[in-house]
Amino acid sequence: MKTYGLIGHRLGYSFSRKFFTEKFAVENLLAHEYVNFELDSINEFPGVFEQGKEIYGLNCTIPYKQEIMQFMDKIDPEAAQIGAVNTVKIISIDGKRVLIGFNTDAYGFEKSLQSMLEEKHRKALILGTGGASKAIKHVLNKLGISYLSASIEEPLYEHEIRYSQITDELLKEYLIIIHATPIGTFPNVDNCPDIPYQSITSDHVLFDLVYNPEETLFLKKGKAQGAKTKNGLEMLHLQAIRAWEIWNS
Repeated sequence: MKTYGLIGHRLGYSFSRKFFTEKFAVENLLAHEYVNFELDSINEFPGVFEQGKEIYGLNCTIPYKQEIMQFMDKIDPEAAQIGAVNTVKIISIDGKRVLIGFNTDAYGFEKSLQSMLEEKHRKALILGTGGASKAIKHVLNKLGISYLSASIEEPLYEHEIRYSQITDELLKEYLIIIHATPIGTFPNVDNCPDIPYQSITSDHVLFDLVYNPEETLFLKKGKAQGAKTKNGLEMLHLQAIRAWEIWNS
């Protein structure tokens, strides 16, 4: 049995397991399985390979996308530049297991975001500064889009601001707003980031990495102002397809 799986903390919501299990069924890949590996600490990661399974590839989700890097034998240059790994290819060299880390979040985000952009979209506001924002910043740099990140952390770093600094005037310039925190995720669907939604216009693009619910309160408020909106589901599909390509290349 060829085993693939997801590394994470609490994985009951897992998109990846459903996606790949359905993919294996549709493509009649009967000798393939996809398993959730729930870890209370990244230190438990080596134990994944002690369960008697032939593991060929892994996805990695929060909160371990940065912590898992220490276990990689090699890291793809783009993943190293981003500073996060969400896909692990596992090969054997001279009978030794070799783990190679990749980041497919950047690929998925770029492809999903680009279809929404026009020439006027040259500045982005990222809500959140956690691990999810790393791939976003990488893509924005690649596309030549300047950005600010709204943070609740101490201290503030370069290109970071407080949520209280997100003013009507700022939103006139920053026409891309990307939500990169878990706020509004099911079951807490009545929550949303604290920004001046009344300043959002039809010129704005709102992208939410959350995909459950399908339309978060953040997106609903943006849509009510005429903005173009998109959730993170397409991004997830794209990054999963890219991971499959990496595992089989």
